[in-house]
Amino acid sequence: MNSPVRGIDHIGITVPDINQATLFFEQAFNAKEIYRSVEPGDGNIDPAAQQETLRLFPGTEVRAIRMLAMPYGPGIELFEMHGPEQQPPARPSDFGLQHFALYVDDFAQAIARFTAAGGEMFTEPKPLSFPAEEGEGNAFCYGKTPWGSVIELISWPSPMPYEKYTDLRRWKP
Repeated sequence: MNSPVRGIDHIGITVPDINQATLFFEQAFNAKEIYRSVEPGDGNIDPAAQQETLRLFPGTEVRAIRMLAMPYGPGIELFEMHGPEQQPPARPSDFGLQHFALYVDDFAQAIARFTAAGGEMFTEPKPLSFPAEEGEGNAFCYGKTPWGSVIELISWPSPMPYEKYTDLRRWKP
């Protein structure tokens, strides 16, 4: 049976400073800005419609929206919003989206770019240790962006069980 879902199109991230976040993704992951939907002062956004569509906390202002393309997808949609009640980014122990993982071929280079762009790594790469994920060179590590969102860097040159369902290994640079 065919699934109505093809895969993840994009990930939306709310950030405190859209310029800082755009620069971080460009420097850390070679992301490219595709377009700007909303820029401060544009006046092309309907606050009431955004409140209804996204279920924003009352009084939240959407100041800017940008779409970035990652080298091998999915897209990253950045939202700069400011409101009367905002929480810090979710920790992995909180409910909801806790992190997303980016496949890397070279941990040293990926970590160097991540930290040079302002990110902070939690640990050095560690071997994937669940039985279904073990294999020569299979490793991961976590870090956080300058605004606190958690990102996992992962590499699995040895076959993974879910590999037959993804195209990541086919897209080697």
